[in-house]
Amino acid sequence: MFIDYRAYTLKTGTVPLFLKLFDEEGRDVQKRILGNFIGMFRQEVGNPNQIIHMWGYDSLDERQRRRAECAADPDFQAYVKKAREFIVAQDVRILVPEAGTPDLSKL
Repeated sequence: MFIDYRAYTLKTGTVPLFLKLFDEEGRDVQKRILGNFIGMFRQEVGNPNQIIHMWGYDSLDERQRRRAECAADPDFQAYVKKAREFIVAQDVRILVPEAGTPDLSKL
């Protein structure tokens, strides 16, 4: 499984607002289209204005197809328009599991 790691640095003090928007408008549309939602995380130590969410894909082709479908969805577009107001920086990485990594598809 490939993991799409997305870290967003938010404007100071807006983490609760961003998470509320994600819960109310972002999570369901993305889960419907992107599929394997691994989770949303905040840092216990580090930047308190950064949140991380991760999505799993069987292949990079699947990721590309699903991300394109999501980007074209009107509900997702409406969510992103609102979410952008909170975002200062974005860091996207594709994580590739090494040998010995537990089977992530069982998460």
